Amino acid sequence: MTGQLLLEQYHSRLIALERRAPLTAETYETEIRCFLEWLDEEELRVESVDSLGLSRYLEVRRIRDGIDSRSVAKAVSALRSFFRYAMDERIREDNPAVILETPKRSLHLPAVLSQDSVEKIFDSVDTSTPRGLRDRAMFELIYSAGLRVSEVVSLNMEDLYLSERIARVRGKGSKERLVPFGDEAARWLLDYLQNARPSLAKARRSPALFIGRTGKRLSRKGIWKNYAEACGLAGTGSKLHTLRHSYATELLAGGADLRSVQELLGHADLGTTQIYTHVDVSLLRENHRRYMPKLREYTE
Repeated sequence: MTGQLLLEQYHSRLIALERRAPLTAETYETEIRCFLEWLDEEELRVESVDSLGLSRYLEVRRIRDGIDSRSVAKAVSALRSFFRYAMDERIREDNPAVILETPKRSLHLPAVLSQDSVEKIFDSVDTSTPRGLRDRAMFELIYSAGLRVSEVVSLNMEDLYLSERIARVRGKGSKERLVPFGDEAARWLLDYLQNARPSLAKARRSPALFIGRTGKRLSRKGIWKNYAEACGLAGTGSKLHTLRHSYATELLAGGADLRSVQELLGHADLGTTQIYTHVDVSLLRENHRRYMPKLREYTE
């Protein structure tokens, strides 16, 4: 069986049998494509490569490609999944990836923005154009509801309950949740719907909430690009996902309980949400250091 055919069948399995989210399936497929290319380079075969060979492959990924421990963990998961498929297809009788160790992830605190920085980024958007009005409404919603970019892309008109300040969101694994948003986001969304979306639609009848200049659903790359432009104009370097981090951190700082924040963010694991408690403590320490001169004298 050719490598391309293996990949195609494996991808079908990820979606149909393992019910992986599209983005996860794409990540796994990309990793396995890289793995199959490495096998060709080393003149090895899927049928016979052993766990030592897989360890060598992961080491190549670390050194040659410079991937971090989080990416290595994803690669291990992809390899385990792929060799389960190989066993089911009777390509081989064992799964050499089961004994691979998943590296422990270091505690990496997500970056957050102050409210002043957020406003500076948003204010840099030229809302005199349909595109700018759309971007401002979109960024306001991401920040106000703590959405992932994939969730924003998949929003349809019917998912927005403007008067109730609620959006129906499809998160990871196609799990739906209802997320509230604030008055400021609602005001910009109404402005977009009335004064920008009709001209962007160009007589197309797209179900998407946020559309591009051709009237089609806006892509993730398009959103990232537009946010990067806004950050450049504001003189602030940040990633779009930082808005979600900032949302979560502000909720906890304002007294929200961890379980509620978990539900709002759509996290399956409470441990994923707990990272923001560390961010909150870090901000408290920084503020304490900034406003306590004697502490600076002792620590500098």
